[in-house]
Amino acid sequence: MRILLVEDEERMAQALCEILRQENYEVDHWGGDGIQGLYAIETDVYDVAILDVMLPGKNGFEITKEARNQGIRTPILMLTAKSDVDDKVTGLDCGADDYLTKPFMQKELLARIRALGRRNIHSPDGTLTFGDISLNPAGSFLSSGENRVRLSEKELRILEYLISNQGQILTREQIALKVWGYDSDTEYNNVEVYPGPSSGWDFLYDLSGQLQGYDRRKS
Repeated sequence: MRILLVEDEERMAQALCEILRQENYEVDHWGGDGIQGLYAIETDVYDVAILDVMLPGKNGFEITKEARNQGIRTPILMLTAKSDVDDKVTGLDCGADDYLTKPFMQKELLARIRALGRRNIHSPDGTLTFGDISLNPAGSFLSSGENRVRLSEKELRILEYLISNQGQILTREQIALKVWGYDSDTEYNNVEVYPGPSSGWDFLYDLSGQLQGYDRRKS
C-alpha cells in the first residue's frame, strides 16, 4: 500500500513515516505546503492520503474539497490538533473519510489506515480479479483455477495497480509513481520492462496465458 503524507511539522512527519514504514507501507512525504500536497494527491496513485489540517498555502479542508471536486476518490484521513466537533464535521463534509485528533495512539492510527485501505479492495479476502484470473496480493501470486504464477514484488505492485483501475487509461508516469515513488531514479521507459513489449494489459493476458499453458505472444 502506498500512502501520501502531507504534514509540514517535520518531527511529526518523521515519526509518522517511521511508524508507517515499520508496518511495510510505502510512504511519500510532502512537507512544503498544501499546494504541493494537492499536486501530489492529484496524481491519483495513492491508496490512502493522510493530511494535516493546518497547512500553509492550502489547508487540509481545501485540499480535500478540491481533490473530491476533481473526482479523486483516494481515502483521506485528516490529522489535526483541533478536537472541536465543528472542525470534524467540516472535514468530513469536505470529503474526508476519517478524522483523527492529535495526540493519538499509534495502534489507533494504524487501525484507521487498515480500515481505509480495505475500501479499495474488491473482495472481502483482498483478492483482485481480471477476467478469469485472480491476483492475491498477500501471497504474491496470480491464479486461474488450480494454476498459479509467482510474482516478483514489482510485478505484484504493477498488476495490483492495473487491475484495481481496469477500464481506465494509466500513463507510464502514474505507474512509475505508484510502484517506485517520487524518491526513485526510475525512468519511465523502465516501466515497459515489466509489462513487456506492448502494454501492461498485454502483460496481464500473457500471464493469463501462462496459467492456461500457452504463451499469447507465440500464438
